[in-house]
Amino acid sequence: MDEDRRTLELEAAVFRRLRDHLRARPDVQNIDLMNLAGFCRNCLSNWYADASLAAGEPLDKARAREIVYGMPYEEWREKHQREASAEQQAAFSAAKPDH
Repeated sequence: MDEDRRTLELEAAVFRRLRDHLRARPDVQNIDLMNLAGFCRNCLSNWYADASLAAGEPLDKARAREIVYGMPYEEWREKHQREASAEQQAAFSAAKPDH
């Protein structure tokens, strides 16, 4: 197998593992991910949509989120999203993520 194909397959496997890990941890809130790592599930789905557009096969935002969340986004929010605390909101505002 050539090096480019091997790299692509490994990167795809890593993405799927990260996606599956985040799906298995709905207790980890997006705001916590943003505050600690500077990205969240929504960022990941936006990057997925950007990559699909660059590949000439654009996905809409809702479909990209469903791929990342494993269900429609609104369903995930209803089941798992909690109201952000004042401390979480302050940390988010202080970090000022650029994406």
